[in-house]
Amino acid sequence: MAENAPPETADPVPDPARLAPLMAGTLVERCGMEVLTLGSDGGTMTMPVAGNTQPAGLLHGGATIALAETIASLAAIMQARSVHGEGAQAVGTNVAATHHRSARDGVVTATCTVRHAGRQVATYLVEVHDDRGTLLSTVIVSTMLLPPR
Repeated sequence: MAENAPPETADPVPDPARLAPLMAGTLVERCGMEVLTLGSDGGTMTMPVAGNTQPAGLLHGGATIALAETIASLAAIMQARSVHGEGAQAVGTNVAATHHRSARDGVVTATCTVRHAGRQVATYLVEVHDDRGTLLSTVIVSTMLLPPR
């Protein structure tokens, strides 16, 4: 598997018509994030560098973390629903990021892979690469899985 290829078992995005209303008016929409693949075991999501930079013209670390947390949280929701049924949710409990490099242009891709998926907690490793395949950031996201109310 290529260094930044999506997890082999990730499914294509669930019905985009169902995802779009959830993303409308959110940070996901404002940052231009787009889900490419998604499953309880991980997925991939892209974001343009343009519009997501800090004053020095580099990709903002906070935008990178938001991208990583978003794809991990979406995967965790899929895990929560596979365990607890429709209507289950997931909430982030911890995010730890290391930025190795940054980008000035192009598109970055977050590749999320499950590291632990239980009934109450799911943890994901997210690697963010630029469009040349260079590793920019490594992020670990832990989530709590919540049954429907």
